[in-house]
Amino acid sequence: MKFTEFNFDPRLQEGIDTLGFEETTPVQEQAIPLVLSGRDLVATAQTGTGKTAAYLLPILQDILLHGSGHSLKALVIVPTRELAMQIDQQLEGMKYFTPVSSVPIYGGTDGSVFTREKQALVEGSDIVICTPGRMIAHLNMGYADFSGLRFLVLDEADRMLDMGFHDDIMKIISSLPTERQTLLLSATMPKEIRELAQKVLKDPAEVSIALAKPAEKIMQLAYTVYDSQKNPLLKYLLAPVKGRIVLVFCSTKSSTKELARELRKAGLSVEEIHSDLEQKERESVLNRFRNRDVAVLVATDILSRGIDVENIDMVINYDVPHDAEDYVHRIGRTARAEASGVAITLINPKDQNKFAAIERLIGRQVHKGALPLQLGPGPSYSPKPAGGKGRGRPPKRR
Repeated sequence: MKFTEFNFDPRLQEGIDTLGFEETTPVQEQAIPLVLSGRDLVATAQTGTGKTAAYLLPILQDILLHGSGHSLKALVIVPTRELAMQIDQQLEGMKYFTPVSSVPIYGGTDGSVFTREKQALVEGSDIVICTPGRMIAHLNMGYADFSGLRFLVLDEADRMLDMGFHDDIMKIISSLPTERQTLLLSATMPKEIRELAQKVLKDPAEVSIALAKPAEKIMQLAYTVYDSQKNPLLKYLLAPVKGRIVLVFCSTKSSTKELARELRKAGLSVEEIHSDLEQKERESVLNRFRNRDVAVLVATDILSRGIDVENIDMVINYDVPHDAEDYVHRIGRTARAEASGVAITLINPKDQNKFAAIERLIGRQVHKGALPLQLGPGPSYSPKPAGGKGRGRPPKRR
């Protein structure tokens, strides 16, 4: 389906044409008419499916139809500052030829930015994209005016709940008009998300786009290791990566910091990203990584979704991700566009069942590589069968 078939306002269509959008993605084709019709919506779609345009374009159309200015019309809540920045950049392109105003609101900025955010909430910006914690800071001061709000968007709702934002989200929603159109987007649909949807949406339409399998151009490989073998193996894998950039995912802030220290001691060009860094520090690190001034970036899952860094040569899962879907998001950071890439996962004995769930999700077994001889033998790969018993045991040492 072509975007011209929606009969968008000519000013909005000009922005769409300038961005080079012609054919809709499946989530856009299904979701845009539902949002334009006024329905609440629950959409299951992963990053990279075009879901941002699926809700921003009909919201922009509605604002142009009813007039912009003087009040906040749409509130978009997202889990991270990086995602807020990315959505704001996409929105800038879509609304370039329109009078619609917007402002991103997220933490880690200075006092002058906070003042501009306050002004937008008091005087009215058509669209606000925010993180929960920063919006709570403004709400607690009592000046935010939501009286004219018509749209609430919860983007990456599953990630927000994973990060512990449930209470913040409910507090924000309690400050909004009950008569509004609510759109909930999530990469997965666990029980907690369905419960949230029942609380905050009214008779929602549902759109579900199946989780895409990892790109064929990603060479996937895994190693079964004991924890004591992880660091030596990682250093071995990173030794020949001159001229390439590598993204390493850890499951916790503490392991991210510790691993970055270890790799620096080994003489590697390493930076780290986690939620303890200030926003300016994170942006600076990301820019150096994009520019290939840094060879290895060690990060928590804060970078698994919503971050656009092109030409990452290799993704390494130092820890197996907790959710199988997160594996697809993590390794999807490589082999973007027409490029190829490598994704390597280190599997310790307690994570074997989690990796087996990943293999079931992607519909294939990932090749298990042989460890370098100097590291000694690793554990055998013998996860519990789905619904069965049994556990992996280390091989007998000769």
